[in-house]
Amino acid sequence: IQYANKFGYRVAAIGRGSKIESLAMKLGADVYIDSKVKNAADELQKLGGAKVIVATAPDSKAMAELIGGLGLNGKLLLVGVASDPIEVAPVQLIRGGRTIEGWAGVTPADSDDTLRFAELRGVRAMIETYPLEKAAEAYARMMSGNAEFRVVLTM
Repeated sequence: IQYANKFGYRVAAIGRGSKIESLAMKLGADVYIDSKVKNAADELQKLGGAKVIVATAPDSKAMAELIGGLGLNGKLLLVGVASDPIEVAPVQLIRGGRTIEGWAGVTPADSDDTLRFAELRGVRAMIETYPLEKAAEAYARMMSGNAEFRVVLTM
């Protein structure tokens, strides 16, 4: 969300539940769509259709539900990893020239560019810090799935 905002894009964040709306807005989203309450694809179409949707959820069904939110020549970029197939009707892609693409990572040069951009534009990591003495507690929080951000140990 921060990167898209800093690049100057109009950003619609999609999440499940209202409790993450304030965080999405704080990170730079212009619009928050609660997919528990509204159909995210329909809401994206009301906004003109998305040029790119970065699908981070590790849920194939949730990813597939977003295809209808793409605008003309829109791209669904998959970064969330799921093992089950994504169901898509060919007509969903053919009409409007939509595409689905997977993305696994970056090159070292991409990482350097990303870090330089972050520094230049003020993109900041969201982390949870724990002192080294509480490493076991930090690990337990991370493994529980309750960590909101990356868990980082400090010395």
